[in-house]
Amino acid sequence: MSTDPDMNAILGFMPPFAETMGITVDHLHNGLPVMAFDYGPQVMGRPGFLHGGAMSGLMEIAAIAALRVTVAADEPAVRIKPVNITINFMRGGREARTYALGEVTRIGRRVANVEAKAWQDDPAKPIATIFMNFLLSSPKPA
Repeated sequence: MSTDPDMNAILGFMPPFAETMGITVDHLHNGLPVMAFDYGPQVMGRPGFLHGGAMSGLMEIAAIAALRVTVAADEPAVRIKPVNITINFMRGGREARTYALGEVTRIGRRVANVEAKAWQDDPAKPIATIFMNFLLSSPKPA
């Protein structure tokens, strides 16, 4: 994992379960963080396979990180709230390092749409995808 300050800021926004699952920022791809975790008991489903919830959590974090990076320049204090989530499981995740990358597909004043995919060996062969809609709001003045 890199010690780039931007990456540390991204991790500061991640939910507590990210640390429990061992999720880290592996590297940047076109300015967006690629999140990853290693296979282990904390992400295991049935023997030899990843738990679907672990894959979902990794992709959710990748989606949130992509959105944070995208809005950080214009509105660093913006609040994001998940509104809707759709997950597609394409194949079972195996005993290997798993990666996820989020991409903001549309951003408006109040709503953002983000897609993320998870893969193991080849980004062109995702094991799952997630589509999320977020409500964006500015913090209320004190």
